[in-house]
Amino acid sequence: MQVDVKYRPSYSLAIVAMDPSESIRTEAGAMVSMSAGMKMETKARGGIMKSLARAALGGESFFMNTYTAPEGGGEITLAPTLPGDVIVTQMKGNSLLVQSGSYLASSDGIEVDTKWGGAKTFFGGEGLFMLRCSGTGTLIMSSYGAIHTVKLAQGQQYIVDTGHLVAFDEGISYEVKAVGGLKSTVFSGEGLVVQLTGPGTVALQTRSEGAFLSWLIPKIPSKSS
Repeated sequence: MQVDVKYRPSYSLAIVAMDPSESIRTEAGAMVSMSAGMKMETKARGGIMKSLARAALGGESFFMNTYTAPEGGGEITLAPTLPGDVIVTQMKGNSLLVQSGSYLASSDGIEVDTKWGGAKTFFGGEGLFMLRCSGTGTLIMSSYGAIHTVKLAQGQQYIVDTGHLVAFDEGISYEVKAVGGLKSTVFSGEGLVVQLTGPGTVALQTRSEGAFLSWLIPKIPSKSS
């Protein structure tokens, strides 16, 4: 499986070249186009209970699609819902915690499971719900905006707004907390942050869906107006 990402970082498209009989699992709605002869199967990944947990806690679709290439091989193109970047990671038995909504696709050998990463805030719209992706193979993730990576040294601490978090190595310790006190959390527009402690690599997105909605919704005319 070879993945080529075009048009980054604003409107990225992942072009996946697949070997004969090779399969790829994708989030529902991720497929843009595919070559003739590709076989598609839709089912609840990992069983009903795991899929329910992934959908309810992780913000992901209950069903996932599996595309299998024909004998001559095939091609599929994938894109996220929001305008932004796509990052391809070759997993080698390691594990990543991926923010809900950032999982796009993965090859066979990657296990996608739900891992609860913190408490949902009562004061903002963002909670830190993570998917645990582990195994060996290709993992494709997406972002809202461009992707910025930060490498943390042993013991180095780094603070990230939860709405800008894409993924981080499972070995990184983390703590979800409010920004300042109650007043800051409610009125600063920041909500929750996560304090990460290295070593490991963190992937951030340059835009926040929650922040964009907070800006957009007040501008939408109401029926009374």
